[in-house]
Amino acid sequence: GSIYELVIVETKALEVEVVADAAALKQGLAAEGRIALYGIYFDTGKAVVKPESEPTLVQVTKLLKDNPALKLFVVGHTDSTATLEVNLKLSGDRAAAVVAALGIDAGRLKAAGVGPYSPVATNRDEAGRAKNRRVELVERP
Repeated sequence: GSIYELVIVETKALEVEVVADAAALKQGLAAEGRIALYGIYFDTGKAVVKPESEPTLVQVTKLLKDNPALKLFVVGHTDSTATLEVNLKLSGDRAAAVVAALGIDAGRLKAAGVGPYSPVATNRDEAGRAKNRRVELVERP
């Protein structure tokens, strides 16, 4: 009569999601003139903003409502896995989708897509490609 205990441990990668608040977004814009929004989500190859983007969109909307003189470029970025032409169109379409989702006066926001032209990490591995797929807010005059 021995007693056996079986413990099954399942592991998965740590998922960290940080959603900046409006004050942090303002601070980032003041410091650098731009800030990346990693809380905006799209399906691969699509330009429809996913519902899980809502917390980030709420904070960007708050930033804009709290700062009525603020004008921004909303800039879409991609990794380099598709052709240049596809990535340029996709990044522009994604930026336009974010502008539409924000519902702010169109005179304050201008969408632009730069595709893979401005990476912040290597495109040789998935971690780098994930960092390159982003939307940025950039101050404009």
